[in-house]
Amino acid sequence: MTDSTPAISCRNVWKIFGAQPEKYLDSLKRGGDEIRSPHVTAVRDVTLDIARGEMLVVMGLSGSGKSTLVRCLSRLIEITGGTVSVEGQDIGAMSEAELIDLRRRKMGMVFQSFGLLPQRTVLENVAFPLEMRGQDRNARYERAREMLRLVGLTGREGYFPRELSGGQQQRVGIARSLAIEPDIWFLDEPFSALDPLIRREMQDEFLRLKGLLNKTIVFITHDFDEALRLADRIAIMKDGAIEQCDTPDRIVLAPATEYVAKFTADIDRARVVRASGLARPVNGIALEGAAVAGELTIRELGRQMVSDRRSHIPVADRQGALIGVLERQAALNLLLGGAA
Repeated sequence: MTDSTPAISCRNVWKIFGAQPEKYLDSLKRGGDEIRSPHVTAVRDVTLDIARGEMLVVMGLSGSGKSTLVRCLSRLIEITGGTVSVEGQDIGAMSEAELIDLRRRKMGMVFQSFGLLPQRTVLENVAFPLEMRGQDRNARYERAREMLRLVGLTGREGYFPRELSGGQQQRVGIARSLAIEPDIWFLDEPFSALDPLIRREMQDEFLRLKGLLNKTIVFITHDFDEALRLADRIAIMKDGAIEQCDTPDRIVLAPATEYVAKFTADIDRARVVRASGLARPVNGIALEGAAVAGELTIRELGRQMVSDRRSHIPVADRQGALIGVLERQAALNLLLGGAA
């Protein structure tokens, strides 16, 4: 296995609820009538690769299939058609014992409901998956304390879940999922029940953890602002299918469908699009002066774009290497709402 192997790869994945779903899928593939059927097609012919260390945000309206897709990727539910592979292994072909072992060793999961054990303390809740692994008491409690420090809950080890705020309970859930050191982390709208202030704090905490830990993350949300803030790539779903899967820059600048365009219609594009996303190849253009950082958004570069008189501005990556050229007028158009 090489490092280029995706962490997760799915090919033509379908999930259909109803009687004899495989037979119904065969009918669909032959052009059968879907409108008259009592079946529900929750995931529709999804093909997707998720790279190691990538954070993919899956979003869509309620009923779009995003939560069902995540459960297919972890085989919490059985798919109707297609294949799902984790690090090159077809999880559909795994035995129950192999699948349990994979989840215990490789996967962490956080869902909307915190799922904390009310009769156990915070420390015991975080240590619980390690207890299920058979790890000795001292080792699992040491690991649990380390994870609680990571999410900022040192001093709360002896509390019970009922004694914590919603945001603190969510942090316990995150600490518990991290305790097993998962390579792959599934989060299904983990912040949806939180008020805006706590939600923002949890996003900040999550970004901090993301910077510390090299995890492959699949994060489900219906909040586009949250997706833009967190994602390396965004997959937008509708009626079980992925309408577009791309970087936040490309989702905003080049929506693939009318449905995706509706998601981005009210977004301040200058707040989302980075200099690297708007840059184009140099192609012999004469450049002069200092480069701007490619990771900065056009909004963050706003003052410079207004005052800088260069028509073409070099763009560099974090190592200082030239990656393209930014047309000042295109940046100003995006910043001030002019022509695209």
